Amino acid sequence: MSEGNKLVRMANQIATFFHSQPASEGPDGVATHINKFWEPRMRRQLFDIVDNHGGEGLDTLVLAAVPLIHRPPPADVPAAAR
Repeated sequence: MSEGNKLVRMANQIATFFHSQPASEGPDGVATHINKFWEPRMRRQLFDIVDNHGGEGLDTLVLAAVPLIHRPPPADVPAAAR
């Protein structure tokens, strides 16, 4: 399984949990979880899937959470410049 597929599966598992919660909490809950527990490299991959592949394979709840997820700086930006 490719890294992108694993990441989509992980994001969708988070969404599956939040589908059982009140709808108004879903996007914020998914975003909060990803912001807290996913390292910048993982969030970069998520944004790559959204930006360059139309969010292919991502649950609609993950896509609704994307605007609330912190976009990390590009990997090639030195830490001091962040």
